[in-house]
Amino acid sequence: MIKFLLKGILRDKSRSFFPILTIVSGVMLCVVGYCWMIGAEANYVETSAKFSTGHIKIMSRAYAEEADQIPNDLAYIGVDSLIKKLKKDFPDFLWTPRIRFGGLFDIPDFQGETRAQGPVVGMAVDLFSGDGREIKVLSLEDAIVRGRIPQKPSEILISEDFASTLGVQLGETGTLISSTMYGSMAITNFTIVGTIRFGVSAMDRGAIIADIADLQLALDMQDASGEILGFFKDFVYRDKIALAETARFNSEYSKESDEFSPVMDTLRNQAGMAELLEMMSGFAKAMIFIFVIAMSIVLWNAGLMGSLRRYGEIGVRLAMGETKTHLYRTMIVESLLIGIIGSVLGTILGLAISYYLQAQGVDIGSMMSNASLVLSNVMRAKVTWFSHIIGFIPGIMATLLGAAISGLGIFKRETSQLIKELEA
Repeated sequence: MIKFLLKGILRDKSRSFFPILTIVSGVMLCVVGYCWMIGAEANYVETSAKFSTGHIKIMSRAYAEEADQIPNDLAYIGVDSLIKKLKKDFPDFLWTPRIRFGGLFDIPDFQGETRAQGPVVGMAVDLFSGDGREIKVLSLEDAIVRGRIPQKPSEILISEDFASTLGVQLGETGTLISSTMYGSMAITNFTIVGTIRFGVSAMDRGAIIADIADLQLALDMQDASGEILGFFKDFVYRDKIALAETARFNSEYSKESDEFSPVMDTLRNQAGMAELLEMMSGFAKAMIFIFVIAMSIVLWNAGLMGSLRRYGEIGVRLAMGETKTHLYRTMIVESLLIGIIGSVLGTILGLAISYYLQAQGVDIGSMMSNASLVLSNVMRAKVTWFSHIIGFIPGIMATLLGAAISGLGIFKRETSQLIKELEA
């Protein structure tokens, strides 16, 4: 029977072309939309992990409560010994200390007077370690626009856009005006050896990258850092493992009675990530539901129109003794075949577009110029294994639902009336 119905679908374009075209279009949009949202989620997770949250993060309990304000006066002291313990007790992660800081960056003229200055948000990382881990994590070599990566103390990188605004040239000296861990004023000179552009608007407006040893000295934070970030060694975030390791660390190291004891948190629980990820998951489910309903209505109407054109066929089949139930069942099977054909074609087209968007990406920098989110300006789709099957959910469900509703008309028609229409 399936072979017979398949021949009918392929030979009678009038009853199959429009439904298949509808399914192909809907499935293609569903696949592309799903891959785009997964890509946006991956973009946000990856960018946040690199520049802000890590896959897991350790702070003092007091610092964690006010982390958005970067309270370096509440930084954790005893970083070196803690990292040694972490490497032993949590070997599946790469550990690196960081200091986030803010202040004014002043550019003097040849007389030592202020020529230009502007507010900066800086990040101190371990630039001089033997494995160059932070250089790889932050992709500094790819981000360099002019100059080079710092190779000795008191050398820094600043964002290219900020350098252009201040009119700074490589090799010039800039003065960071900030505050120490203990609240006093900190004034430190640095040599600008390179400019960077991460493609993240929140960072590119006015960022400084310096070695952590320089900032520990400048901000009076010896053996202290605001944050210790942990990364999975393959840089792929796994929420369940991160939650388990976080619970283990907090039970062993963290004490509620001591506000300066270390506390660990996962990427998902920082900076509103959980709410955002849940929202994206909800969008994906809503998208599938909307496509199912919309295509069902379209295919329902297509089924009704098809039934009107197929009165003669239905009349002959009923007159030959075919039961209404069997006729209804064959229409359902026929719609299933149409759904599979349309879903396969739509998935192929959707994946082709998604792979292109994954490789090329779309630059949304003009929309992110004033954004505070740590999000890459180049958005890319991401093709996963589920991308290959998600289109079949609305494609087949909508077809079956549309055919099931429109096919109910068979049971409302009398055989005698259908035969009269056939004779007419």
